[in-house]
Amino acid sequence: MKLSTMREINPKETTRAYAFELWMKAPMPMVTFFKILDVSRLVKISKKSGMKFNMLMCWCIGKAASSIKEFYMLPVGDKLMQYDAIAVNTIVMNKDNEVSSCDVPFSDDLQLFNEDYLKLTTEVVRSCENHDLTESMVIGTSALAQYEIDGAVGMYSGIFNNPFMIWGKYHKGFFRTTLTVSFQFHHTQMDGAHAAKFLDRLQQEINKLLV
Repeated sequence: MKLSTMREINPKETTRAYAFELWMKAPMPMVTFFKILDVSRLVKISKKSGMKFNMLMCWCIGKAASSIKEFYMLPVGDKLMQYDAIAVNTIVMNKDNEVSSCDVPFSDDLQLFNEDYLKLTTEVVRSCENHDLTESMVIGTSALAQYEIDGAVGMYSGIFNNPFMIWGKYHKGFFRTTLTVSFQFHHTQMDGAHAAKFLDRLQQEINKLLV
């Protein structure tokens, strides 16, 4: 398996040059979008196949992001870094009933991603140790699947600039099942149009998912 890599790049030689100059020193460079997704297909596939709904969401997130070049760049400290791989993070409840973090490498192969997801989350639950993929551009997620929430805005720590998605319990209607998600991103990494395109592609990946 090819190892993931990251390297520093010159912002002036990228399409993010102006954004880097404008937003890197901004006191609050994060932007949050909200979107209602139709997840009827994911719920159906999850029940039919036995695959976890959260895993399917994470795969669709990685799939949508993998085709957008801005997701392969990330401001880290005062530098702009270039990555050749994406990972999707999930928060798990470990055996001590505390939360731990688990990065899952994204793969176009859903079956492989599912195997990695199950293996790595199980290890994190057992060990109570985070699984971090520092050489990949990680998309954070937090699923509050037991709770009805209308939205959530992530915290900007000033340390982690990674894009982050949050969602709660999906809502079953008469004709479709919907899920409200929030997507937080650093304005240096992408503009609003890139974020909106990502969310549109996320819905497209959900709609065409085949198992």
